[in-house]
Amino acid sequence: MTHYLPDYYFRGTNYTNYCKAMHQTATKNSRFVDYDYWENQLEKIQKEYQQESPFPYIKLDHFLKEDTATAIHDSFPKVGEKGWIHYVHYNEKKHGLNKLEHFSPVISEAIQELNSDRFVKWLTALTGIEGLKADSMLEGGGLHQTLKGGFLNVHADFTVHPHKRNWRRRVNLIVYFNPEWEEQYGGALELWDRKMTQCEISIPPLFNRCVIFNTDEDSFHGYPEPISCPEDTSRKSIALYYFTEEKVAPKKRTTNYQARPDDGGKAFLIWLDKTVLAVYSRVKSTLGINDDFVSKVLAFFSKKK
Repeated sequence: MTHYLPDYYFRGTNYTNYCKAMHQTATKNSRFVDYDYWENQLEKIQKEYQQESPFPYIKLDHFLKEDTATAIHDSFPKVGEKGWIHYVHYNEKKHGLNKLEHFSPVISEAIQELNSDRFVKWLTALTGIEGLKADSMLEGGGLHQTLKGGFLNVHADFTVHPHKRNWRRRVNLIVYFNPEWEEQYGGALELWDRKMTQCEISIPPLFNRCVIFNTDEDSFHGYPEPISCPEDTSRKSIALYYFTEEKVAPKKRTTNYQARPDDGGKAFLIWLDKTVLAVYSRVKSTLGINDDFVSKVLAFFSKKK
């Protein structure tokens, strides 16, 4: 039998004792995560996670407690409000917000819960990746929102934290907040095989659905077709990334956008845009700037223009 749980799971303990230890890390019951339920599910879903194709992933419905999930949706800030970063270029058209001071209290508390020691221990057991660390900077993560016509081309994520050279990116967690999302709107998360020959899994972004997956050099994913939701609707999610701190700095690679087999002439433009973004990423890391700063600079020149 192959074991996927971290080593400490098997060192003089068992599943019941492991869950008891996790309970002891919390001083109060969570408003957001039903730990009793998800800890009881852990042994089953951990095996499913590791065995999935095209790379380890899992889809979990009704992930957060329903009342707080609804509260998060109801307090989701509009794209035009303060702090949003606009990721608009050839390979994507979406918007991000990663500053806690711009979040509603319930969103801020939810993100802190999903970055808490207790939750990260649960995530460690699920994925089998020891030493996971939450990113308090929410680099590239936080709130994501895509309006009508928006998209995200298929890609593998950046491999190293832009401001922590020994932090290797390992796991993505996305929770969706889209009640009454219709199939014809599109926006399903596509998971592609490692050779980019076909989409193997398509996951609609339904309300309170969580998707967790390993992020490696060839874990290709995205939602490349422009979504067609109504003008007053958007594709909303919380995206959080988890890292391990390596003794030797891992090889750094920026977001690796990929052309699909039927993209034809678009393939060159996808490559060109990816190349330009790689240069920006190196400048960003060298100078210690962030996307929020660049967004403000672009907004300033846009007004001047």
